[in-house]
Amino acid sequence: MVQLPHPNPEHLFHTPTILGLAVAKDESRIAVATNFSGRYDVWGIDLDCPFPYRLTSEGQVPHAVHFDPQGRYVLVAFDRDGDENAQLYLVPPRGGEKQPLRTHDGRRFMFCATSEDGNRVYYSSDKDHPTYLCGYVYDLESGEEKMLYEGEEGPTFLVAVSDDESSFVTATAFANTYQIAHLHRRGERVSLTPDPGTPHVVDAIEFAGDLVVFATDYQADERYLASFDPQTGSFQRIFAPDQGSVTHVAVHEESETAYATVMRGVIDELYRVHLRTGAAEKLGAPCDVIGQIEVGPSGRLYLLGASDNEPANVWMLDLDGSWRALTRVRPIGFSPDDLVEAEVVRFPSFDGLSLEALLFRPKPEVANGYTIVWPHGGPQAAERKGFRKLFQYWLLFGYQVFAPNFRGSTGYGSTFMKLVERDWGEGPRKDMVASIEWLLAQGLADRDKLFLVGGSYGGYMTLLLHGRHADYFRACVDIFGPSNLVTFAQSVPDFWKPIMKQWLGDPDDPADRERLVKDSPITYLDGMTKPMLVIQGANDPRVVKAESDQIVQALRERGRDVEYIVFEDEGHGFMKLENEMEAYRRTVAFLERNRRESAP
Repeated sequence: MVQLPHPNPEHLFHTPTILGLAVAKDESRIAVATNFSGRYDVWGIDLDCPFPYRLTSEGQVPHAVHFDPQGRYVLVAFDRDGDENAQLYLVPPRGGEKQPLRTHDGRRFMFCATSEDGNRVYYSSDKDHPTYLCGYVYDLESGEEKMLYEGEEGPTFLVAVSDDESSFVTATAFANTYQIAHLHRRGERVSLTPDPGTPHVVDAIEFAGDLVVFATDYQADERYLASFDPQTGSFQRIFAPDQGSVTHVAVHEESETAYATVMRGVIDELYRVHLRTGAAEKLGAPCDVIGQIEVGPSGRLYLLGASDNEPANVWMLDLDGSWRALTRVRPIGFSPDDLVEAEVVRFPSFDGLSLEALLFRPKPEVANGYTIVWPHGGPQAAERKGFRKLFQYWLLFGYQVFAPNFRGSTGYGSTFMKLVERDWGEGPRKDMVASIEWLLAQGLADRDKLFLVGGSYGGYMTLLLHGRHADYFRACVDIFGPSNLVTFAQSVPDFWKPIMKQWLGDPDDPADRERLVKDSPITYLDGMTKPMLVIQGANDPRVVKAESDQIVQALRERGRDVEYIVFEDEGHGFMKLENEMEAYRRTVAFLERNRRESAP
């Protein structure tokens, strides 16, 4: 019998990623933002013949996709090579050449909604107020734009519009853990929660007939489903899960039902909730992590979700309670059994705080005995049981992957999440050290066989751990991580700056500046003695290229072993297949070289 070759690990990178979905009003088709072709674009799928077809040919990331309720156009927001300055365009209903709708060089448009007749488009933008933003409605028939509000207290986003367009909701952010929302109605503005001056979060906001429905942690540690009644001015809790936080909400007005996803650490759960009674039914979801939910007029639920060994796909929950897969994204050559499911482990940190982590063990036949320690990005995010091509790629080369959710991670309540605010480099760093020591004490890794790799905040933590705890690691890889917290705070997008004081600190305040210097990796250059690979996107608006430039230059001036890769057409992440493959090939080559050099 002919012997067929084993699957190539690099085939994993040809696995498409679905970033988001939109549902046509008649539910005859959906659209997905995906890189089916290796570059991101918008693709359509007719539900009676689910073979995808291209709607755009931009090769750029779609930040929003929306069907005209009347079927005359598809609205799409594209940025340019990762700069995140999304511009609004219309394309014909079956695809084709894009028509500029709202564009402005160097500024971004954040789509919110269209009117029921599709003739008006609602959005917020930084074009007139780069720091606090403004909200607008644009009339497609007259070509006129009307400003709805000007942000004043903090960056203010237009997040929901009522069906009759008599009301809209804005969300104002002061920090990731302090975001309030207001209903604008009949010339008045009223808070959706009783005390907007008390730090809490209002998110996932939808109109449901006479009610405004949302998720909030007002006077609680976890987010629950709540409502605001404009007629009575009353706030009411609807559904609070026993454990976990409500993250996504989708409303079906006719049945007075809401679907809600609940984040419980590294996994999600799905519930159907009756809005008037609060009665909740837990539904079995076809995946471990849910990225988006939408409800069609029929009451059918559309879900985008993934598991650690299965890529993100779109599913439909039909009216009979059965799930139907609308996409079939699969890795080339690999079944779910060929890939690795994460083990969820828990342990105490240095101060007794309970931490959770994901541990991915390679198959015994390929295991090389080395472990990659992965501090996640954010920092107010988490590593979860979703599909990561990069992790599975490393696992196929024999590397174990250990990903702790240090203090500040999402999924463990507001108190836990706030622990990283104004403390980027002390508590989380000690959590990472405690996590590594626990791993070693359990005999799950060898002390002389550890690598350190991280991106974004994880890149910052990689640099900081390298500078202060280099003895743990054979080598380190920093992927677009801040190296100097002072310059980082000064270079973020304008509308981020109002939240930086609470999130990170104020570099103009002497006390804060002293702490930012203390927690900056560039302060610890003398400790960075191990080989390093640094990867950066030239168009990154969040962690600008100067953050990587300065650490690379400073280390090279000291004669350190630093490899530096800059992708000229990328931003904060890899959106082009050839760049993603090049970056992670180079990462594995770097690890393999340092693994071989460390062998006795």
